[in-house]
Amino acid sequence: MKFNDVVVNREHRFSIGVEEDSGRYYVSIPVNNGLVDYEEYYEIDRAAFERYRLQPELALDLVMRARRRDADELLIVKPGTRRGEPI
Repeated sequence: MKFNDVVVNREHRFSIGVEEDSGRYYVSIPVNNGLVDYEEYYEIDRAAFERYRLQPELALDLVMRARRRDADELLIVKPGTRRGEPI
């Protein structure tokens, strides 16, 4: 998988982008599992991608849901047994 960030929001620590191999769109957040920092990628549709790309603050609701793990059904890569905590 090749995740390509189109928008990076440093203030709120999330990215919006496209997974190049599949063409799926995502919002990602950084997490840490005590050993390594990595990203969790949450799938969004093209319409949401275009809205968030133009107005990144609109993605904050999804970002907060992802940090609370209330959007796990959207995860592109399912977490392993040592799932990280949002940074």
